[in-house]
Amino acid sequence: MQRYMWPEMTMGVCYYPEHWPRVLWESDLDRMKEAGISMIRIAEFAWSKFEPEEGVFTFAFFDEFLELCGKKGMKVILGTPTATPPAWLTQNYPEVLNCTMEGVPYRHGGRRHYNYNAPKYRELCARIVEELARHYGQHPAVAGWQIDNELNCEICEFYSEADAEAFRIFLREKYRTLDGLNEAWGTVFWNQTYTDWSQVDVPRQVANQGWNPHMRLDYYRFISHSARAFCKMQSEILEKYKKPGDFITTNGIFGNLDNHQMMEESLNTYMYDSYPSFAFGLDRSPRESDDLNDRKWTRNLIETRSVCPHFGIMEQQSGANGWATRMEGPAPRPGQLTLWAMQSVAQGADLISFFRWRTCTFGTEMYWHGILDYDNRDNRKLAEVKDFYGKLRTLAPLCGAENIAAFGLLKDYDNVWDAQADVWHERIAWKSESEIFCASELCHTPYDIIYVREGLTLDALRKYPVLFYPHPMLMDEERAALLKQYVEEGGTLILGCRAGTKDMQGRFVMLPQPGLLRELTGTDVRDFTFTSPNEDAVKMDWDGQELEAPVFNDILEPLAGTKVLACYRNSYYAGKASMTERRLGAGRTIHYGGAFSRELAEELFRYTGIYEPFSSELEAPRDVQIVWREKDGRRYCFVLNFMDAKREIRLKRPMRLLYTGERCDGTQTLPPFGTAVYEVG
Repeated sequence: MQRYMWPEMTMGVCYYPEHWPRVLWESDLDRMKEAGISMIRIAEFAWSKFEPEEGVFTFAFFDEFLELCGKKGMKVILGTPTATPPAWLTQNYPEVLNCTMEGVPYRHGGRRHYNYNAPKYRELCARIVEELARHYGQHPAVAGWQIDNELNCEICEFYSEADAEAFRIFLREKYRTLDGLNEAWGTVFWNQTYTDWSQVDVPRQVANQGWNPHMRLDYYRFISHSARAFCKMQSEILEKYKKPGDFITTNGIFGNLDNHQMMEESLNTYMYDSYPSFAFGLDRSPRESDDLNDRKWTRNLIETRSVCPHFGIMEQQSGANGWATRMEGPAPRPGQLTLWAMQSVAQGADLISFFRWRTCTFGTEMYWHGILDYDNRDNRKLAEVKDFYGKLRTLAPLCGAENIAAFGLLKDYDNVWDAQADVWHERIAWKSESEIFCASELCHTPYDIIYVREGLTLDALRKYPVLFYPHPMLMDEERAALLKQYVEEGGTLILGCRAGTKDMQGRFVMLPQPGLLRELTGTDVRDFTFTSPNEDAVKMDWDGQELEAPVFNDILEPLAGTKVLACYRNSYYAGKASMTERRLGAGRTIHYGGAFSRELAEELFRYTGIYEPFSSELEAPRDVQIVWREKDGRRYCFVLNFMDAKREIRLKRPMRLLYTGERCDGTQTLPPFGTAVYEVG
């Protein structure tokens, strides 16, 4: 699919005309325009408005609304309404419903209660999308199309009979024979051997949660395949009818879904739904802590940027979040609405669409607050949206700007999904990825996420002097060869414990660890263990520094030519190597035997020469976020204060504050939750 590039920094909002009396529509649009809003997202839950009964289509309601949008100069993103099938559909065709693992169908009344694989649901979804696309594809107010809503959100596992049948087809195409499947899944263990395809099912409730991990790995791949096929079916229909220049998107990112492949197959641009208050747990007020709170939402935005470097925010938090049935949280404090929106812009968002215009007065999400409250009066949030728009307009030069990264973090879907099937893998992976992110933030050492997948080239890796690949347990020869090329050409590759121990089906390889990566690391792993709760925290000595080696420890034995950087200080393997360095060609591999802590990550930044790359231009406290971007030879610096107290930064050279145009130098003060964006030079 051809990539869509936003022509300018744009502000939008989510709006549901079906929720409000017609007498409010015109005044709502006028107030939106006054605030700087020029684009709205509509209709993703409005199937019954278009098809109130099976086969009966009516467009009068949205025709009237879109005519008003055209009159007011408001551009529209039109959602396909397939996330919530109408009651007549689920009543007439109950096979379209998703089920619990026990096979009990979900009932009508919530959302995302369908499955992707029921033939009747695919047929009826294709029909409603075709009707909408044919009717609105050339409408002058329509600027883009959103497919469904939050694919795989909340529910990313599917257990209907339609899914079981589709899973069998997926596996037959992959393995061809039952012998191939039995071998791949190791079904001789616990007498799980299949002798007929009808015996193969999606995961069901088994004794003691003893699911076959290799089956579950393929099951996650199957869910991704199903969701992508559902998205592609809609995209191909929309592509036939949309105007040139209109985009096709969806809003993610959610589990068990290869978002990168879905982007390539079906979308022109990607959207994310950003709710930083989720980082608080939605049960306490913002406060300073060592887990970065709402600042750590940046990690999700970096992930989104890996899918689509110039993305949009379909839903940007504007109020407190909550359902009547679960979740509760505080309203954004003054300044936080702007802070969170700038957090998205800093990471590459060229569209900020707030959720939503007005808080709904009924339904499950009547505590999911919008810009306006129930009373419809102007309030501080609307005033802040207007102020944000004023700031956003000054950032026009940054539309399409590239983020600057000091290093790359490698990930791949096979290892992400294996970590869901293998709790040993999950624990180390979650720890390391979280801590590397925290170190990056606190040390102002930015990174990109790069997914290792088919088509990844050496050119895509060359621009990073350092790559972290924390725990790639699943490894194949092609990936190992690419990593070797990267190192030989001068790159620094940093690996953690358990690397290279499995094949691509999640089975342990009968090779000396770290398996296919052994030539790169120059190490042998003969012993390994989780750290013991009965012992003191395991420490290691690195050049006189004492650092923790948490969660899991590989005991490394260096091969000839491999340098020992650090050794364990305690436990039964005290004195043994915990971290090594091997030169290969012009580069090196650092092999570390544990899960990464933020302290170790910070020291590795220093050791590899990537620590705080812009310290000569700006000095900021660790609790202030710094993001660098560049375009047309000019650099821009976002400074975001996530604290509820003022913070000072020091500019070491003159910079222009884009918000006001003034030249700044020396000490600058950020108010609580304050932001600034500077042009350098």
